[in-house]
Amino acid sequence: MDFELRRASEKLEREQRERKEKARLKQERERKSRQEAARQREAIEAAQRSRRIYAAEAQFKADQEMEENLLVGRGIMFCHVLEAVTYQGNGDKIKLPPSCFTELSEQGAFDKGPLHFRLSDINQEAVSGVKDDQKQGATHAGVLEFTAEEGSVGLPPHVWSNLFRSGAPDTSLIEVRYVWLPKGTYAKLKPDELGFSDIPNHKAVLETSLRQHATLSQDDVLTVNHGALTYHLRVLELKPSSSVSVLETDIEVDIVGPDSASERTNQHVLKPLILGISESGIVEEGNYRYYKFLIEEETWVRISSEDANIEIKVESDTQDGDTDLYVSRHPLLFPTRHQHGWSSHDVGSKALILSSKDQSLGSGTYSIGIYGFKGTTKYRLVVTIQDNHDHKVGQKAASSSSPMEMDTVECRNCKHYIPSRTIALHEAYCSRHNVICQHAFCGVVLRTGEVKNHIHCDKCGQAFQQGEIEKHMKVFHEPLHCPCGVVLEKELMVQHQTSNCPLRLITCRFCGDMVQAGTSAADVRDRLRGLSEHESVCGSRTTTCDSCGRSVMLKEMDIHQIAVHQKN
Repeated sequence: MDFELRRASEKLEREQRERKEKARLKQERERKSRQEAARQREAIEAAQRSRRIYAAEAQFKADQEMEENLLVGRGIMFCHVLEAVTYQGNGDKIKLPPSCFTELSEQGAFDKGPLHFRLSDINQEAVSGVKDDQKQGATHAGVLEFTAEEGSVGLPPHVWSNLFRSGAPDTSLIEVRYVWLPKGTYAKLKPDELGFSDIPNHKAVLETSLRQHATLSQDDVLTVNHGALTYHLRVLELKPSSSVSVLETDIEVDIVGPDSASERTNQHVLKPLILGISESGIVEEGNYRYYKFLIEEETWVRISSEDANIEIKVESDTQDGDTDLYVSRHPLLFPTRHQHGWSSHDVGSKALILSSKDQSLGSGTYSIGIYGFKGTTKYRLVVTIQDNHDHKVGQKAASSSSPMEMDTVECRNCKHYIPSRTIALHEAYCSRHNVICQHAFCGVVLRTGEVKNHIHCDKCGQAFQQGEIEKHMKVFHEPLHCPCGVVLEKELMVQHQTSNCPLRLITCRFCGDMVQAGTSAADVRDRLRGLSEHESVCGSRTTTCDSCGRSVMLKEMDIHQIAVHQKN
């Protein structure tokens, strides 16, 4: 009996313990559940708070950006991310899709004046996290037309190179934003190359290049082409803003010299010469070395009165090498084998005499080109002013003495007039030692030992030494190919590229730039005026007459002044 009671009591205690343990475990699970639920509620509330804060910040940023866009756009809100593609063109005017025209038109952007846009590389902006134009790829541009494909924007080379300065990106997505720009009043530019200031009327050339631009941005690089030459000018400073409009405004331009550390050596440079001081140099075969010198007005007065000449002398210090000498008057900056005003092709040392008899000579700046004809040549170049006073005195003395020798007889061998008292002795000596060249129009008197070395060109008949004929044939009679397709010898090629070649470079009388002449003008009246194809088009631009204020075409301005204002 006691045993059964004890077992029942143990069973009851065990069951009570189990119920207590289950109750404890249940309470523990409920507590953990309540804690987990509280943590989840806190996490949800924190996430909701973060979303609300993020939304508020995004809304604030969007409102701020809209205010900025409206401010810079003067009430026009236009901002798109487009894929950049290149097209061949000049200046800074981009091509936008037709949908952009509709959007801008609906906001009245065309009523607010010229359209300007800020272009920025969104990839670089995302990396840098700034919107400063000086710290990321950004520039400004105008618009050329609305013909680009939807989702893309066409960029000319100038805009592309200034936008992607570190090279083409993998994905060329850019942000195009409408902005209002003030009209520029001042610009400071610095060429990367030497020689830009050597261009005649270089500011007029720069003005012609800027006609193809709508904007300028600080730190951009402006490309200026002058004939076959290319110059890069960096924008150092602009006023009144770091980005300005250049449309319908007068800008004061300062051009500073390039830094020696940043000089580019991919094109020729004119080295200045001082009259009377020699300059030494080395030129390799097929290359040019260029110099420049100035004939001042005072010097030209002496030359024009035949009191002085200009002598250009090149002395070669190398036996195996040889050079050619080419000279031109500006605006032709770099004379070549095909384009020059004067030339000398003598073997070894050579000299050119420029006198008042040359119709193309005058006061101004001249260029000298030393061309390496063969091998590597060391040379010395000097330009001097020769005084003709002593030469004239010698001529006068010779002429005054000639009447005293009236009793003369013509030598039957050399055809020179010799005093009759010595003619017999002269003819005996002359017939033994001298030979007359029998070539037509030559008749030069030669020593018997010089006959074998005296030779005439089979094509032009000029007389040369035996060692000079090879160079003469190569320089003057070897066919030359003009880029326009014409094949001519040297003399005809120089004349062709000076007056007839459609690819020849001329200085436009209206814009001052050096451009290709092109074919004949399409307008008969322009052909009668002697205008080239470029000048016919360039002269069709209008300008305001200073006398009456009317808009007149540039090529008609002289007729307008005579017919309307009776000005000669």
